[in-house]
Amino acid sequence: MCGIAGSVALPHARPIAAAELGRMTAELVHRGPDEDGFFLDGPAALGFRRLSIIDLGGGSQPMFSEDGEVALVCNGEIFNHRELRAELEAKGHRFRTDCDVEVVVHLYEEEGPELLNRLNGQFAFALYDRRERQLFLARDHAGIAPLFYTRTNDHFVFGSEIKAILRHPGVPRAVDLTGLDQVLTFPGLVSPRTMFRGVSSLPGGHYLLVRDGEVREKRYWDLDFPVEESQSQPDEYYVETLRELLTTSVRRRLQADVGVGFYLSGGLDSSLIGALVGEQVRDPHSFSITFPEADIDESGHQRLMAGKIGSIHHEAPFSDDDIATELRRMVVHAETPVKETYNTCSMVLSALAREHGVKVILTGEGADELFGGYVGYRFDGRRGTGRTGDPLEDALEDNLRQKLWGDAELFYERQYHAWRQTKMDIFSEELQASFAEFDCLAGPVVDPAMLAGRPRLSQRSYLDFKLRMSDHLLSDHGDRMALANSIEARYPFLDRDVVEFARTVPAHLKVHRLGEKFVVKQAAQGLVPPEIIGREKYGFRAPGSPGLLRRNLEWVQDLLSHDRIRRQGFFDPHVVDHLKARYLRDGFDVHPHFDDDLLLVVLTFGILLDEFELSG
Repeated sequence: MCGIAGSVALPHARPIAAAELGRMTAELVHRGPDEDGFFLDGPAALGFRRLSIIDLGGGSQPMFSEDGEVALVCNGEIFNHRELRAELEAKGHRFRTDCDVEVVVHLYEEEGPELLNRLNGQFAFALYDRRERQLFLARDHAGIAPLFYTRTNDHFVFGSEIKAILRHPGVPRAVDLTGLDQVLTFPGLVSPRTMFRGVSSLPGGHYLLVRDGEVREKRYWDLDFPVEESQSQPDEYYVETLRELLTTSVRRRLQADVGVGFYLSGGLDSSLIGALVGEQVRDPHSFSITFPEADIDESGHQRLMAGKIGSIHHEAPFSDDDIATELRRMVVHAETPVKETYNTCSMVLSALAREHGVKVILTGEGADELFGGYVGYRFDGRRGTGRTGDPLEDALEDNLRQKLWGDAELFYERQYHAWRQTKMDIFSEELQASFAEFDCLAGPVVDPAMLAGRPRLSQRSYLDFKLRMSDHLLSDHGDRMALANSIEARYPFLDRDVVEFARTVPAHLKVHRLGEKFVVKQAAQGLVPPEIIGREKYGFRAPGSPGLLRRNLEWVQDLLSHDRIRRQGFFDPHVVDHLKARYLRDGFDVHPHFDDDLLLVVLTFGILLDEFELSG
């Protein structure tokens, strides 16, 4: 992955200068420490920071069409580039490099924005068409590669990270309160919302066209589950097909002219990916986090799998000290407050890979969302609609669900009406008075049409894909923590062919009497030890804010002090004081999978305010 940034001057405005573009791309040096590149022409300014992965000597960007009329900067990888290249060369296109992303330029000449339906990859790109004086921005189907944008009085501005956009002279720095409310409500932010007022995140599967001052957005892909489930093949077909598709997906993601390794958590998904890597690469490198606390340490299963694969295994011991050391840097890279500290673990893990000369990492994200991997999938069948039995509370909850999902019967994660009151209590009196203006539950956050009529399991899978995976697990936890140390993460379970196949897998092969992700467990037979296949779901977790509080660190105390919270005006200082006292009680802990670490949100939000100099 790399970093891109730039702008297009709106009609009658002055284009930005080369020095201004240079300052924007300089903010992305961690995403691309190897090289930079620039294109300035008329109203357009495209900047690029390169992390060299494929065609190390010839893959410089921007890239151009043969006639120079199309310019491209691309962050990401096109995994089916070889097939596309052969097709384009047969049509007479001449390639200047062996780099995978050059196919985008030539495919655009053939198909325009429809080219996105041909790509299998993880990417965010900006393409400027000089003839049409049009900017074309796009993000991959799953939203693996980030892409942000804003519009000032004079310019349309974009970047791989918001910190690059903030370097544009016309972009203000202010908190988006709806974004803050989303962090408190969902697993994290939900595109197009960000923590920065006026700055949007382009959702996965969408593209933008900017021309003559007009900005048009279009969805080109979505996770479209069938309304009625049908099974035309025997169960064995789905198991065998999944293994074949994952084998191909891993092979595609091993394409690189640099070292490639994989993360090994000790769970099923990363172990299966590691096993498939081991079938195709001799002595691969694997990387794991270990903890001193026995209840969260998975080193035994990690070492078991590394031994079976024969990988060169590396471990990073992790403790509360590392959380305290890395938390501020983590927030700077994540560009959002968080409810869990495990992002710091991910950042340490990517540093370990970099230390051992590996620039590309394969990971297991996506399996849980696509194949029913969370415990909620089992609970749905037992819980029904999740009502409380109180007629008024249930009526208010039903009304809220209808607004959010278009379905009053659909329970997802929590009782949102009751949670709304909990959130209200932590906000300051001033924000409580204006809460209706930024309430993230005031309307849909996903397209209700993609939920309508689908089976419950498919509905939950769609919501997990949209609300948990794209803007959280792949963004602040994935892309940002890997590229903080100039590491590219790749996700075999999110290969477009695997995702499309997952839509067709019958529910009983996802959630089975033997547990979640049954089809994945069957595909892993013979590749992954039974001790790992048969494990209960064990989500990646790390110690929370109570451990930080007990260390009595001066900077933590300052960020959570009564006076500071009062001056900032976002949270109620008395409620924060109460939370501190509660979290400091003997034996108290916050479970990251069942509890919301509200104090960590307050703490990391304070860091965000400081580091980005944000106003209210």
